[in-house]
Amino acid sequence: MTYRIPGRRAATLAAVGLAVCAAWTGPVAPTARAGEQAGVTADAGPLTPATRFYVDPDNGAARQAVLDAAAGDTDDAANMTRLAGLPQAAWFTGGTPEEVRADAAELVARAGAAGQVPVLVAYNVPGRDCGLYSSGGAASSAAYREWVTALAEGVGDAPAVVVLEPDGLAALPEDCAGPADPTGELTTARLADLGFAVTTLKQRPGTAVYLDAGNSRWRAVGDMARRLIDAGVARADGFSLNVSNFQPTDHQTRYGTWVSKCVWFATKGPDWGRGHTDWCASQYYSAAAPNDGQPGNAVSADDPTTWHWTDAWYDRSAGQPATTELAHFVVDTSRNGRGPWQPAAGTYADPETWCNPPGRGMGPRPTADTGTPLVDAYLYVKTIGESDGSCTRGTTGPVDPVYGVVDPPAGAWWPDLAHALARDAEPALLP
Repeated sequence: MTYRIPGRRAATLAAVGLAVCAAWTGPVAPTARAGEQAGVTADAGPLTPATRFYVDPDNGAARQAVLDAAAGDTDDAANMTRLAGLPQAAWFTGGTPEEVRADAAELVARAGAAGQVPVLVAYNVPGRDCGLYSSGGAASSAAYREWVTALAEGVGDAPAVVVLEPDGLAALPEDCAGPADPTGELTTARLADLGFAVTTLKQRPGTAVYLDAGNSRWRAVGDMARRLIDAGVARADGFSLNVSNFQPTDHQTRYGTWVSKCVWFATKGPDWGRGHTDWCASQYYSAAAPNDGQPGNAVSADDPTTWHWTDAWYDRSAGQPATTELAHFVVDTSRNGRGPWQPAAGTYADPETWCNPPGRGMGPRPTADTGTPLVDAYLYVKTIGESDGSCTRGTTGPVDPVYGVVDPPAGAWWPDLAHALARDAEPALLP
């Protein structure tokens, strides 16, 4: 997966341009949730349905709308204007501690003046993205901790939401090719760094923190639950899903619920399950070898038609804990309106389905009023219109065979991509 690389001093902060005026009511105030999800009772979450996220007028969509209008492209200009009015996250990807402190302070001040809540993405952990399209990060754990501390100081006591290190847990150093971490020392350091970041950010009274947890087509439920526990999710407000990816919203909601229940099962649940995230049924759990929901069932490919077996395992093994006992989560819906791309088998040596896939569209609009008990918000975390990287689909490149051009580097604005995502939004962008 890839993300925007430049910080604000090199490019504009992600986000958008129409004012929304409802004020923040506090990051941890309990509020009733409308609607229920199977096996979960409606209860409190760290955001309230009234929360409105910050719309920054300094964004690529607003500038693109001006260019489109000047070129007489009225349809695209209208869509870009609509996109420019939607809240998107601001990515903090590097810079000195002094720079990140100043940039964060500037952002929360502008958001506060608008009566809105900014969403920040902290993306600077050492060795990020396994050295791929979005490689980089702080030079050391010590440098990262200084950087995170400065970010927290910049946010101060203002209300803010922080999505912490996309892919930082789903792609630990031990998962990178190489092997990149033969002794496990880098993975241990990564978990400790993330734990430090959670603790440091949560010392700010207005900050809600969500540790990134990949998506439903990646780590098995129990694996991700274990990683979240090790990184300190108990001290966070929850976790984030689907950042810069395309998996359907309902799949993330279901997967996130299982991850949350698995964390509970292994830390607060029945005595026989304590410490055993490895026993948790996952999205890969199937009916191939049903044995009354006990550990050890065979696994299958991710197939939502068999997910009722996973639901059944949690009903039997975890029951229905209140949402106050469960980790909440947020979902990136910026590009999942039409789900993931599935090219015909054998079309590409490596289709890189996560990298600038064609025919995708924006998904459900950002809101903290999700109607789903454990889902605190749908957010536009990935900046819509910015490239995932120069994808080659397993070819020698540099041309992307899907588009017949060289894709812009990760984080660069791509007008054609922005137009397509807005044009194919589900639900549609409306005046």
